Amino acid sequence: MADTSKARPTVRAAGALVWREASGHLEVLLVHRPRYDDWSFPKGKVEAGESVRTCAVREIAEETGIQVALGQPLDTVRYRLPDGARKEVRYWAARELTGDSPALRARPPVAPADGAEIDDVEWVRSKKARALLTHPADRDLLGSLVDLWEDGKLDTWTFVLVRHARAVKRSVWNRPKERDAETDEATRPLTKDQGEVRARALVPVLAAYGVAHVITSPWRRCYDTVAPYTQAAGLELVAEPALTEAAHAAKPKAARKVVSKVLRRRDVPVAVCTHRPVLPTVMEAISDYAPGKLLRSVPDQDPWLKTGEIMVVHMARRPRGKIRAVAIEKQRPMLSEGR
Repeated sequence: MADTSKARPTVRAAGALVWREASGHLEVLLVHRPRYDDWSFPKGKVEAGESVRTCAVREIAEETGIQVALGQPLDTVRYRLPDGARKEVRYWAARELTGDSPALRARPPVAPADGAEIDDVEWVRSKKARALLTHPADRDLLGSLVDLWEDGKLDTWTFVLVRHARAVKRSVWNRPKERDAETDEATRPLTKDQGEVRARALVPVLAAYGVAHVITSPWRRCYDTVAPYTQAAGLELVAEPALTEAAHAAKPKAARKVVSKVLRRRDVPVAVCTHRPVLPTVMEAISDYAPGKLLRSVPDQDPWLKTGEIMVVHMARRPRGKIRAVAIEKQRPMLSEGR
């Protein structure tokens, strides 16, 4: 007889390989779980309404007491649990945030894990970590991290491209007798049901990447998309007129120059919010630094991003000083995180 029972949902989890350099050696952060008597990387299950990125940052803080910023994505590990359910764990490389990082102000407080869950946390050199790690999948993850470090691709900085959230339709907002056409566009607000909620949903995602500087088109729908994050993080929102639709139509090279400069800025993670018509120029600037095989992972035509969606570009300085993109991610923050 055929099995008519419903398939078990996949258990989703997230974690990170937190790393640092000490005396010329690569070190990683490991946790010991007394219940299983194993050494592993910090990770945990995604909570209801939570994104995998927010989960990774929260779990690391709970299990290790360390607040991190996510770097480039690593492998996803899949396996079956004893009860037959499938589990999927997504991992990132990550580095510890300093105590004065504005991203920390945009994160909720976390309670430390109980001693029965995690009873030891250690920084160990990669060679020792390979010997300590209990599970083969974790040793494979460590191998990928070591390869990135040896190839000069692990020490990255982050550029986050944001397309503004959903705005009130032009047909609803336009008032020709009251405003000129450009003022209509500049003042068009976000919708209450989708736009404003998704803008709030960006807060934990931008915080997960440690964003410490935000640049936006001054038009209202862009400004209001990233304002919830800058308010939560205590940041000053920087308006860049070259990123508006009108300015871009008149002088696209100015917008490209802004993006190219940000892509090379390695002191802090930066987010840039702009409009759909500006995205082709932004993508041209990104393509100057990204190999073709990396660009194949993202759209090459309109719409490059949906409303409220982000693209995260991880940059690295390669041997001989050449700057290249080494990873690109896309995500549309979950609406439930903005409620």
